[in-house]
Amino acid sequence: MPPLGSAAGQWLERQGGLRNLVRRELVARQLAEQLAGHTGLRVLDVGCGQGTQALRLARAGHLVTGLDPDPVTLGAAQAALAAEPDEVRARVQLLTGDGHHCGRWFGPRSFDVVLCHDVLRYLSDPDPLLASLARVLAPGGVLSLLVRNADALAMRPGLAGDWRGALHSFDSVRYTNRLGLSARADRLADLSVTLTEISVPLRAWYGVRVFTDNTADHEAPVDGRQLAQLLDAEERAGRQDPYRQVAALLHVFGGK
Repeated sequence: MPPLGSAAGQWLERQGGLRNLVRRELVARQLAEQLAGHTGLRVLDVGCGQGTQALRLARAGHLVTGLDPDPVTLGAAQAALAAEPDEVRARVQLLTGDGHHCGRWFGPRSFDVVLCHDVLRYLSDPDPLLASLARVLAPGGVLSLLVRNADALAMRPGLAGDWRGALHSFDSVRYTNRLGLSARADRLADLSVTLTEISVPLRAWYGVRVFTDNTADHEAPVDGRQLAQLLDAEERAGRQDPYRQVAALLHVFGGK
């Protein structure tokens, strides 16, 4: 993600709530499904944030490079990495940088998997970044994008009773997120066209946070069996229509 500035601390504080736990867990399950049967893959995580997915993939045996321009969120990732066993730390490097410039550090076809989660929403034009990521993706590689779902942008304000916001969302891909930052959503059809143009065509997609998007940021995760059932329900909804079409987020996979 881009530097969050004064919002970085607020973003980190919210990661322990149920809403963000659902996002992290669903994305991890979907990644595991798409990468099943592979180990030792070279992974680039652009906008790695606090390093949740980077560390999970490293624990699974992959070689991970995390890239983030924000010193606060990258510092959280470095602290989390320091707490990992030696064998996990040896598989991870964390770098300060912007995905637009990954060609400066990495040659063509350098990675088998590229993650770009919650980054495109902050870019007025995501195409240059996507082209840069496609360049460093190896033949047979996988590109994982997590984006705000423009086709369901009215769901959040509508379910909250914000009718003015819901009406606005039908006609715009712009919105203000819970951090108070201006952001942009993506339509699956448009992303599919872009992925084809950069030779990483769409191969799978999921919805993320169908049922829990309007949960309060600091609501604590439920425990035990109830949490397991919640996650299973979200996972099932995220892989089938019509539910995934109205998810707050889309997890989109392209294949080279």
